[in-house]
Amino acid sequence: MAEKFFGKVTHFFSKIGVAGIELEYPLAKGNRIHINGHTTDLDQIVRSMEIGHKKIECAHPGDTVAILVEDKVRENDSIYLVTEEELTAA
Repeated sequence: MAEKFFGKVTHFFSKIGVAGIELEYPLAKGNRIHINGHTTDLDQIVRSMEIGHKKIECAHPGDTVAILVEDKVRENDSIYLVTEEELTAA
């Protein structure tokens, strides 16, 4: 399955299950993402996203956002966007 790299994890807040991510491309609530690293392999839908403790629906390139993650991630893990085209091709 082809995926589009769009950011990386800059921090993980383990007590609340939130990852800080730095974006190179836009991201919106409801997008399907894949977080991959040396020991990380997580596929999920973005359900909650914030900038500066304020909930947002979408973020833009250059933004650093916090997203709720379903499992542990690590700093420098890569984040990929899974698009509808790629899902139907799989």
